[in-house]
Amino acid sequence: MLPSVPVPQEAWAGPLKARSQEEAHAVTRVTTFNSPLLLGFDHLERVLEQISKTSSEGYPPYNIEQIGADRLRITLAVAGFAIADLSIVVEDNQLAIRGRKPEDGTDRVFLHRGIAARQFQRHFVLAEGIEVTGATLDNGLLHVDLKKRLPEPAVRTISIRNGAADESAGPTRDQAVTVERASAR
Repeated sequence: MLPSVPVPQEAWAGPLKARSQEEAHAVTRVTTFNSPLLLGFDHLERVLEQISKTSSEGYPPYNIEQIGADRLRITLAVAGFAIADLSIVVEDNQLAIRGRKPEDGTDRVFLHRGIAARQFQRHFVLAEGIEVTGATLDNGLLHVDLKKRLPEPAVRTISIRNGAADESAGPTRDQAVTVERASAR
């Protein structure tokens, strides 16, 4: 049996030790959408990264329901919060719902405190085309209504030009891309 010899951690770093941390991250970065057939899906990777960073805490509990063909509703249980204690912000494609109760100035002594009145922050990543249409507070439930914009289907015909004829000239007026709207069926 061979004797156990401690190996310094620097020995394991090998050639990556000489590189900066950013270079090492760029070299070892494995992307989810690394297929050459998936072009322009970088934004999906950023969305997945945002989702993984959001809090997995269960407070406050919430429901997401479909209330129509193009409408959704997020309902959060926010008992004890007033409208002034809540804020809803949409930044880029992220919906942030925050609740903050002001400090109670009374000197109450609780024998048991089971009603959570702590501040919270919930984030939801919105797909492109989803917009917040409104919010209501009813009986301790905060309802945030969303609407999906349905894109119009489009059929595009791309002209092909002869590259050998004149590569330096740009496309002419008759070689422009034409777009036809597909009728909804």
